[in-house]
Amino acid sequence: MKIPFPAFVLAVGLLIGSGAAVYAQDSATKPDNSAQNKNQGTTADNQSNAKADRLLAANVRKAIVADKDLSTYAHNIKVIVRDGTVTLKGPVKSEDEKQKVKNDAISVADQSKVIDELTVKE
Repeated sequence: MKIPFPAFVLAVGLLIGSGAAVYAQDSATKPDNSAQNKNQGTTADNQSNAKADRLLAANVRKAIVADKDLSTYAHNIKVIVRDGTVTLKGPVKSEDEKQKVKNDAISVADQSKVIDELTVKE
C-alpha cells in the first residue's frame, strides 16, 4: 500500500508536534524531592573516611559475612560507621536474624555504639 506524500508528511508532523508538546509538559513540572532527601538519616554517603572508622566497618562486615547462619539479605545490609558509631541498615528475614546481625556487630564494636535500623522483610 502506497501512502500519498502529503498524508505522510502530515502524519509525521502530527507525531513530532505531539511529542514536543509532551516533552514541554514534562520539563515544566519537575519533581522536587528535596525535603524527603534531607530527612534520610544515616546513609552510606555518611560513611567516614577516617582510618579507625573504615577499619571498624570492615571488621563488622567480616563478622556478619562470617556468620553462615545468616541469609543473603543479612549479609548484604549496610554497615555505616561515623565517629565510632556503627549503624546497621537494610532488610533481614526475621526478628531472630535481626538480633544475630546486631550481636555480630556488638562482638566487634561497643554495644552502646551500635544503632539498629534493620527492618524485617515480610
